[in-house]
Amino acid sequence: MNVDGKVAVVTGAAGGIGAALAQRLAAAGAHVVTTDLDGARVHVAADAARTEDIEKVLAVARERFGPVDLYCANAGIFGAQGLADSDEDWARAIDVNVLAHVRAARLLVPEWLERGGGHFASTASAAGLLTQIGAAPYSVTKHAAVAFSEWLSITYGERGIGVTCLCPMGVNTNMLNQGLDAVDAETALGARVVAHAGAILEPGDVADRVVEAIAAGTFLVLPHAEVQGFVEGKARDHERWLRGMRRLQGAVSA
Repeated sequence: MNVDGKVAVVTGAAGGIGAALAQRLAAAGAHVVTTDLDGARVHVAADAARTEDIEKVLAVARERFGPVDLYCANAGIFGAQGLADSDEDWARAIDVNVLAHVRAARLLVPEWLERGGGHFASTASAAGLLTQIGAAPYSVTKHAAVAFSEWLSITYGERGIGVTCLCPMGVNTNMLNQGLDAVDAETALGARVVAHAGAILEPGDVADRVVEAIAAGTFLVLPHAEVQGFVEGKARDHERWLRGMRRLQGAVSA
């Protein structure tokens, strides 16, 4: 998709990757509507996991610019640590990290099929291809986000709908930095593993890769090149990969 002149929605756009992505899309000529729970820094205050809020954002975009061509499902939460203490913790992670994407696609895909085109860009995580040490809800839901993006691409890729799935490791965002600054060892574990695994990239550099992928029609975006090698190693020898992850957990926890 050439984003010039297209109408785009970016969720989770009050900061981090979402804000950078909105800026890059606008610079490339897109008409961008931003949304987040924090309405002070975006166009529309909304919960990206609620169908009625997604409908509200799409209506604002349609009224201002026209039908939405590109939906960037960027909003996400790290959620609870370990196994999480309650079903409610799991439900919120599933709602924001997975079902938010499903609900948006339900609203947009029929329209895109009728119009003959559209693009869905999902912000997942390298944890969705590998795993996230320390936080089961995050790891499980990011796997599901990747799987849903794959399903969209397989199901609708020959019918004019493009899909892009972003899977970074460490990015200089509030989510990562709050984890690195945490006093509680369990809370800090996941962030420390991410920082240990590779470089911490700037949101703008990651956003550049996403916009390039949308323009090229590329599915998987890996801003950290080493993730490709990790995924290949996991596929070659799952047992060895699990042993390596246990060693990594032990090294970071020590």
